[in-house]
Amino acid sequence: MTVTIYDVAREANVSMATVSRVVNGNPNVKPTTRKKVLEVIERLGYRPNAVARGLASKKTTTVGVIIPDISHIFYAELARGIEDIATMYNYNIILSNSDQNKEKEIRLLNTMLGKQVDGIVFMSGTITEEHVKEFERSSVPIVLAGSVEQSNQIPSVNIDYKRAAYEAVEMLTKKGHKRIGFVAAPFNNTISKEFIFEGYKEALKDAGISWKEEWLFEGDYTYDSGMEAWGKFRENAEKPTAIFVSNDEMALGVIHGAQDDGVHIPDDLEIVSFESTKLSVMVRPKLTAVVQPLYDIGAVAMRLLTKYMNKEEVKDHIVILPHRIEKRNSTK
Repeated sequence: MTVTIYDVAREANVSMATVSRVVNGNPNVKPTTRKKVLEVIERLGYRPNAVARGLASKKTTTVGVIIPDISHIFYAELARGIEDIATMYNYNIILSNSDQNKEKEIRLLNTMLGKQVDGIVFMSGTITEEHVKEFERSSVPIVLAGSVEQSNQIPSVNIDYKRAAYEAVEMLTKKGHKRIGFVAAPFNNTISKEFIFEGYKEALKDAGISWKEEWLFEGDYTYDSGMEAWGKFRENAEKPTAIFVSNDEMALGVIHGAQDDGVHIPDDLEIVSFESTKLSVMVRPKLTAVVQPLYDIGAVAMRLLTKYMNKEEVKDHIVILPHRIEKRNSTK
């Protein structure tokens, strides 16, 4: 049977209020009484009921994290940053995968609120008006991590995606490339369509290069779609001499597809990825990539959430972290 606070109080011959004070670290307990209660707790194997404690304090010290896919390295690194800071501030995590499905995201959001979480870190490729309405109705603070809400009403942590894409493509144009392909993440992802794609096109325009539709392939984040992208590009009358790819997994597909056709990377074809996860240094040649501080995005989002949960002062609710381009062996 479950050991209750009543059982501990009876065995220790103290009141339930005294047991509660010991469990919650209240200093107003005699050392001898504290020692006796702790010994009984240890002997009986008593574990405080977090739900009951949450009802009493109106805090559960639990944070909900809604993430598209924890199996993806990109989101796994973000989640690790969230979890480490949550642990530092003594919060527990409830993690749910949304599969980039809006209906599921809204359902999970309401499920988290029903579990009386103290706050939520939310990640999604697309933040709609429906999302924003749900966020505004929330009884607890919500912070976005690696996700853009374009009205900037909701607290968020990101990088300057458009600027990062621009710099990556500018690096290629300065090398003299005139035909630069782009393997995009799905365009139902706001960051992909509204920021990375726009940064790519703007860099071409500023270099005096007219963008051509045959240089674009909309992938689905996977290795296979990277292979498929290369299959399309190689059929072009004017093949790209460089390719900008939205994530590492698709970049691997492009590289392997090109290598299968006898193309040498980087002498014949230069590749730049927009992700720089662990995959970028596992492939050969190693990927030149935009380094997004994924762990830091998660960690800063969680720290921002703790400020809201603890009613601390927040000077900037929109946080933009720095990025950089790491030059490796997929470019000259």
